[in-house]
Amino acid sequence: MKNFVFHNPTKILFGKDTIPSIGSETAAFGKKALIVYGQGSIRNNGIYEQVTKSLNDVGVTLIEHGGVQSNPVLSHVHKGIALARENRVEVIVAVGGGSVIDSAKAIAAGAPVEHDVWKFFIGKKSIKNALPLTCVLTLAASGSEMNSGMVVTNEATKQKFGFANKHLYPRVSILDPTATFSVSPEYTAYGAVDAIAHILEYYFTNQEPYTPVQDHFMEGLVISCMDSCNRVLKNLEDYDARADLMWGATLALNGLTAAGLGKAGFPMHMIEHSISALYNVAHGAGLSVVIPGWMLYQSERTPKIFAQFGERVFGITSGSLKEKAAAGIQALLAWFAKVKTPTSLSDLHISGEDIPLIAENAVALAKIWGMKDYTEEKIAEILKLCV
Repeated sequence: MKNFVFHNPTKILFGKDTIPSIGSETAAFGKKALIVYGQGSIRNNGIYEQVTKSLNDVGVTLIEHGGVQSNPVLSHVHKGIALARENRVEVIVAVGGGSVIDSAKAIAAGAPVEHDVWKFFIGKKSIKNALPLTCVLTLAASGSEMNSGMVVTNEATKQKFGFANKHLYPRVSILDPTATFSVSPEYTAYGAVDAIAHILEYYFTNQEPYTPVQDHFMEGLVISCMDSCNRVLKNLEDYDARADLMWGATLALNGLTAAGLGKAGFPMHMIEHSISALYNVAHGAGLSVVIPGWMLYQSERTPKIFAQFGERVFGITSGSLKEKAAAGIQALLAWFAKVKTPTSLSDLHISGEDIPLIAENAVALAKIWGMKDYTEEKIAEILKLCV
């Protein structure tokens, strides 16, 4: 196990009836807030009313910035930054899933600086400070509610880039599982896939030869995310199932899974970001296509960890290392099919002829993330296994 520092400054309020606490929690950071949200679903399920009432009750003035889309875009972030500056906003409130929270983080980082916020994403500038951010989570998926990362798409360049910075941790995040009752079966499954992908990136790409604590922790989280997703899909208002999925998705990317593993990469996310950038597919949908293809490619090179995954997560005990690895990949693929997420590029209506275009787009992010071994040729090879 490598040396590590675990420090996560985000305060979590978890459980039923916690949303009304957003007012007092936010007021501690300022009295003028930009409230960032999505396409309006929070108005239909009562969350908007709960949040705004709580903020109004403690005297927080609200400036609204709705309209965040599933893959958040830079132009909408720019508008939010302008609103924050014009109104001298002191705190940002994000009400939504990962896309909303990521947009809010970008606004929080961009408002205090004169340069274009995109310079943070391409590594030209570093964040020195950001406006404080509080969150009300409405989708179990990205883990952005308790981590320092954000992802935004630049529509002009067709680049979906992400990075992390210590100033991007939300100060407070409220996780009320009832806020996810209205999430559709489709997006519930996409969220579970995203959470599982976060875990698998660390599980498969770290270089440490023996990490039993982390391995068992991550294997347990994968099993829990699959199980809780299955239970939610049987009953969308199963509180305990929603709670398990929500907390599992948060734990998947709040720093604990990475602790002690040293250097790890995010190749599956790197490739999927290009698919989302070019075709605007839901992130979880794109991941459920990329994950099996990448696993097939990588398991030929490092079969031992994939065999361990198959054995511990799916109970596959017979066969050689490569046979167990292959069986584990097929079992995960079968679960994707069970929860009705796409499993091939054709399911996303993307032609195999587009593979060079996707690979060319992806390699730019691979360079920024320091993944020098991921050339266009290698990415194309992986994508051919996703057809």
